[in-house]
Amino acid sequence: MESIESKILSLFPSATRAPELDTENKIWTVYQLNEIIGYAYESNDFVDFKGFSGERINMLIGLDTQGMFTGLTILHHHEPIFIYGLGPEPLIEFINQYPLHSLSDRIIFGSPKAGQEKDAKDTYFDGITKATISIIVINDTILSSAREVARKVLPSFAQKAPAIARTDLFTKMNWDNLLSNDLVKYWRFTQQDIEALVSQDLSHYPPGQLNLTKPHTDIYYAYLNAPTIGKNLLGEHNFQRLMAKLDDGEQAIAIMSNGFYNYLGSDFRSGAIPENIRIEQHNLPITIRDVNLPDAINPQLAIKNKIDNLHIFKIRPQAGFDPSAPMQLLLNMKLHRNHIAHDNVTLSSNYSLPSSLFDQTSEDATQKPEATWLKIWKGRQLHIFILTASLLLLTLAFTMQRKLVAHSKGFTWFRRVFLLYTLVYIGLYTQGQLSIVNLIALLVGIINNFDVQVFLLDPIIFILLCYTAFTLLLWGRGLFCGWPCPFGVMQELLANVAIKTGIKQWRIKPALHDKLLKIKYIILVTLLLIAPYSLTTAEKMAEIEPFKTAVTLAFIREWPFVIYAVLILALGLFIHKFYCRYLCPLGAALAILGKLHRFKWLDRQKACGNPCQLCKRRCGIDAIKKTGEIDYDECIQCLECVVILQDPKQCAATLSARKKSGNNTAPVIITPIKSV
Repeated sequence: MESIESKILSLFPSATRAPELDTENKIWTVYQLNEIIGYAYESNDFVDFKGFSGERINMLIGLDTQGMFTGLTILHHHEPIFIYGLGPEPLIEFINQYPLHSLSDRIIFGSPKAGQEKDAKDTYFDGITKATISIIVINDTILSSAREVARKVLPSFAQKAPAIARTDLFTKMNWDNLLSNDLVKYWRFTQQDIEALVSQDLSHYPPGQLNLTKPHTDIYYAYLNAPTIGKNLLGEHNFQRLMAKLDDGEQAIAIMSNGFYNYLGSDFRSGAIPENIRIEQHNLPITIRDVNLPDAINPQLAIKNKIDNLHIFKIRPQAGFDPSAPMQLLLNMKLHRNHIAHDNVTLSSNYSLPSSLFDQTSEDATQKPEATWLKIWKGRQLHIFILTASLLLLTLAFTMQRKLVAHSKGFTWFRRVFLLYTLVYIGLYTQGQLSIVNLIALLVGIINNFDVQVFLLDPIIFILLCYTAFTLLLWGRGLFCGWPCPFGVMQELLANVAIKTGIKQWRIKPALHDKLLKIKYIILVTLLLIAPYSLTTAEKMAEIEPFKTAVTLAFIREWPFVIYAVLILALGLFIHKFYCRYLCPLGAALAILGKLHRFKWLDRQKACGNPCQLCKRRCGIDAIKKTGEIDYDECIQCLECVVILQDPKQCAATLSARKKSGNNTAPVIITPIKSV
């Protein structure tokens, strides 16, 4: 396997010696003879943006000393569209657009519009049509990590703090005043808190890691540059000592503790970066380093409050830290089970200071970067509106279905138009095909620290998931499977073509039909059992769904997948919705969840099933029993049986009532029995 050093050198062809790693910053320095020509790093060390798969996309990225990208290499990713769909080539072609562009450029996907004025920093890249979400996450990962690295190593990218402490503001306060005003933050966690997170008693861990004679740990921390905090904690003399020790633009944080866990760790040395505790702001890490001023805090204060581990840490101006904005102190507790295995627990505490302590330095203050999912939603507002409006229309139609089906021709056209909209717009255009993979991802997410932002990355899928969950509770599985499922529509359209062209339909015998129905449940259970242990294996097995090939990729894929999808659709010419009825694990999952549905709106008459079998014969999905009852686990709510029931020229009960009355033209009102 190629070493990381070799990969870095491939990003810098002019390098003449092995790169050197700064283990604290996790940045490699690259040289030509004795001159620094650039830096390289792994994106996972600096950002935590999760892709469509729920995992981060780790890249090795090279920057020259001017902030220009020299090259990028994918180290690890799990984006399904590039593994099981389009293949790796489009991803490689996409990231190869970054070299020779600056990290300060504004990347825009697509081409400039006619007549549009182009800014000097606007850079237009070719996107990947079928992988819009993935490339947005990749772009955010590249640019955000590059800016974070540039702040640390490139002077021209170092950011001044958007706010500075007011040196003219000082209010005399004692310890209790500082605590009550949250100027000094008090944070306590108990042994029981940690035991609840690791699911075992702390006494089970090898000794030496924790002082279990103390029931809890108290941590106090405070921002020191503001005189009202710093002078009251340190005293005038020590405050001035600290300010003299800090370079221009540096800021200081004091951290003190007492309890069963030492936040510094046993290997901590003065002047170093602590491994177990860190600061984050706007979801970005802020590096802190010990100032090596151990005697600065008033010792009487420490004795009075029984605190130890008193250390002051500084923050460099390159970090872009804003003391006037909310921040978080994060504690990583690493508990060793043995010399190999360990448990990690991460705790966090929020800290905010009054704006009155600061002066704003400029309008270019560092702002919290906009969440990736929010950018995607803003960019797809029109699609979101159209989809939401269509689903509201469908809901309205279902709530008024008896009135709608009373006009059979109007209903037929409504259904045809909606199905065509589903296939073309929801499926082929916006790629809104729900898949069992979505449910598997939800299951694995719940097991492994559920993160809703992963599901928010695709607004179309997210809205369809929420809508399907909502309608499952009202009408069961059928509404999704019969209306907004693009592949289901594709099968139904082919079935209609088969009927129109006279292709003979194969009627499955009831006994065989009942056995075949169980296959999709077996597939579902297999996938759900495998997913928690190997998501990759489950995703490969989920290729039994032809959705990605037929809908998402529009048959532009490797030939085995295309042949499989075509065969599935071809079977549908002879057996109505063959895949939906017998193989679809998503349909099986929805059928199980749909058992909780509130309403059974498909009315039946006393004559349904005895003697009339018209609805059963017409039901292509074979979801009507001989008794006339509806099998809601299989029904796709096409409403064809309701149309028949409301049509006096088709319904046997209506025709029989007219025959008995001797008037074949008089209207007859048939009161449906309770829905079953």
